[in-house]
Amino acid sequence: MRTNYWPDEYIEKRRTAEEAMQMIRSGQRVFFGSSCAEPQHLANILLQMADHFSDLEIVRLMSLADSPITKLANENPYGNFNIRNIYHGSAAATHLASSKPYITPINISAVPGLFLKHQLPLNAAFVQTSPPDDFGWMSLGISVDVCLAAIQSADLVVAQVNPKMPRVLGQSFVHVNDVDIVVEKEEDLLTIDDLPEFETAHKIARMVANLIEDGSTFQLGLGATPKAILLALADKNDLGVHTQFIIDGIMDLVAVGVINNKYKDIHNGKLVASNAVGSTNLYEFIHDNPSIEFYPSDYVNNPGIICQNSKMTSVNMVMEMDLTGQAAVDALPHNYFAGVSSMIDFVRGSAQCPNGKSILLIPSTSFDGDETRIVSAMDSGGVVIPRGDVSYVVSEFGAVNLFGKNLQERATAMISLAHPKFRDELFSKAKELGLMSHGRHLSDSLKSVYPAGLEEIRKYGDQTVQLRPAKPVDERRIQEHFYNLDKKDVVARFFHEKTSFLRDDVESMFETDYIKNLTILAVTGEFGFGEVIGIGAYMIESKKNIAEVAFSVSKKWQGKGIASALLLKLAQAAKDNGISGLVAYTSPSNSSMIKLFKKLSSPVKSSLDDGMIILKCNFEKTE
Repeated sequence: MRTNYWPDEYIEKRRTAEEAMQMIRSGQRVFFGSSCAEPQHLANILLQMADHFSDLEIVRLMSLADSPITKLANENPYGNFNIRNIYHGSAAATHLASSKPYITPINISAVPGLFLKHQLPLNAAFVQTSPPDDFGWMSLGISVDVCLAAIQSADLVVAQVNPKMPRVLGQSFVHVNDVDIVVEKEEDLLTIDDLPEFETAHKIARMVANLIEDGSTFQLGLGATPKAILLALADKNDLGVHTQFIIDGIMDLVAVGVINNKYKDIHNGKLVASNAVGSTNLYEFIHDNPSIEFYPSDYVNNPGIICQNSKMTSVNMVMEMDLTGQAAVDALPHNYFAGVSSMIDFVRGSAQCPNGKSILLIPSTSFDGDETRIVSAMDSGGVVIPRGDVSYVVSEFGAVNLFGKNLQERATAMISLAHPKFRDELFSKAKELGLMSHGRHLSDSLKSVYPAGLEEIRKYGDQTVQLRPAKPVDERRIQEHFYNLDKKDVVARFFHEKTSFLRDDVESMFETDYIKNLTILAVTGEFGFGEVIGIGAYMIESKKNIAEVAFSVSKKWQGKGIASALLLKLAQAAKDNGISGLVAYTSPSNSSMIKLFKKLSSPVKSSLDDGMIILKCNFEKTE
């Protein structure tokens, strides 16, 4: 069909908002542009004309709490609107209760198809755009997500043209010829302030940063800790971004060169997203920025696209998890956003990436600290992320990888992430639910706070080794380490030949209190699946306030400095924990152990007793 010259079309299509609303009829279904791009002027006029309509259904993604459409949903003075929120959360939160009957749970990647296939027919679409360029193209600006599909499928398209809407590159444009009505209205775009941070946000952020490698592409959800995480990434190099929402912190990391998208396998050099939510400065930053491209949600949130990024890492906040790994998520009272609806897409897309990671963040308690966010069991109706999709989980008390773990290992891991004051109850519940085998008891390590500050990454040639305290979930790997030791190394460690290493034999190494008893592991390989290549442990002799130490290192790693690193870390931890010194018992032929002990900064004394060399180091005495 031939069209007129677009400037003539534009002039002919100009109307007031009131005239545009008169094109709508009762009983119809209309779409409103989402998140910070909601066309406020059009929404306010609709609210003013509310008494003209009945049974009008408004479709939108869950959006800001103070947006006009949200106010309409909450006030609805005439009771003649239904607000259909596209939202994948559980809707358990109080602020969502009134909207619960009309919530439509669906992954955001599937929403464009819902419109385009007319499974949810739209009579009209109200969107906000930038003014047309010299060729008649208007940008959807800060919110492309599902808006483009709504435009392509709606019977009537009304565009609020706002000079303050940035022109964003990518697949974000609609032509003047493809809209039916133009309403010109300049107004400030919706913005959000910095989201409030949990008290423990920075502890969580540091552990997350340890899991994100240089050269990774990452997605960051709109949870309660994005600011802390982005600050923690400031020392990273060559990061890329493929995400639903761009926020101010991402802009800051681009400015300092941390994010350059240099190693992305698709859209190399480009930051890819669907939305921007944040400050006016952020909207100015993305305007006509050639390094930023926005695409619809059926592309950005498609797991098959997500997994093509290099080292794809998704980072998302969840509100509650149970001991098997199920996760519930809800929009927070202060943001209302539909990031919840994109979460499972990124979780699965990252998992499909050959070297990707999906990381879930969970503060151990509610804001006031009175309720645990790690619970024994959860109503399946609240689950957004099934247990089979969960791998990395981080709280302020540590990080675990649940992928491939059985229910007992999962329960043990989740209890270790809970606040210590709730662990006794969770352990008892786990036994009641049959998640723990008979005879298990609540170990000292599950009662204690994991000392994340002792974690350290070291490079040995081209291999990376993590030095860290042992966790309850390390039980099997510690056993495997001893089973794989040479016979002479077993004798050196246990002073006699030993061919079996039952749980009771090694229990003291992974069930510690991290103060009087501490085990440091040297682990290489993927987090949660790595091989234990070295073990250093101390156990206090309480009457003397001195700790006995023992070591073992896998044969192929001997002579590389692993034992030295373990000893120095144990010595520093012992000092910090108020222990006065270390002692080791070894055979006179074990020259390696003798040399190792002499590397300590405090003086070492040796003595012979019943054929054994006793090495003692007193921290209170210096050279």
